[in-house]
Amino acid sequence: MITTDQLTLDFDHRPALSGEDFLVAPNNSQAVGWIDQWPDWPSPALCIFGPSGCGKSHLAEVLRSKTDAKILGIDQLSGPYDPPPARTVIIEDVDRALTSHHEQGLFHLYNDLKEQGGSLLLNAVTPPSRWTIELADLRSRMAAANVVEITPPDDALIAAVLVKLFQDRQLRVSGDVITYAVPRMERSFSAARQLVDVTDRIALSEKKRITVPLIKRVLNMSENEGDE
Repeated sequence: MITTDQLTLDFDHRPALSGEDFLVAPNNSQAVGWIDQWPDWPSPALCIFGPSGCGKSHLAEVLRSKTDAKILGIDQLSGPYDPPPARTVIIEDVDRALTSHHEQGLFHLYNDLKEQGGSLLLNAVTPPSRWTIELADLRSRMAAANVVEITPPDDALIAAVLVKLFQDRQLRVSGDVITYAVPRMERSFSAARQLVDVTDRIALSEKKRITVPLIKRVLNMSENEGDE
């Protein structure tokens, strides 16, 4: 039988400001390598792209933990331009919100950070080559950016994340619980956090141990909510 200790041995950790560690695995190791390489990036900008819940925001927190990085909302670039708030700037969900109203601001931000020897981390679902950008100068800047993909976490990583999240709450669960949950849940870190949170709250309120039947009930609750 798999033990929970066996599930966490093969992954490196990166501390983040949120207090949680980022688990390094094959699906994200290249992105982690770029964060470790900071500030020695060939281009001022790094774009990390991948599906929702794959860990992009968590990795941005890892960068914040080692720099003076500030997070800007993309909408902050649509009005009168302000100089960068720090030498390292992070913008989340760029491709979901980027419009022609933001292009001049992003262009000036890139140029200012380059002139200052700073860095720009852009998180997105798709790579810059697929973004709709009207401003030719901005397109050329984004074409020169460093780009790295995070793919969805595999079963081994999701299992390790679940174990760690339970351990962070001082909860020990059997390998059977993890083995049951992994193939039946959404493959994302956010889903893992939600599963652990809901399971912990129900177990506490009902004064029950965390068992396979309890995990099954929580997973069924999540599935029913998704169908509504």
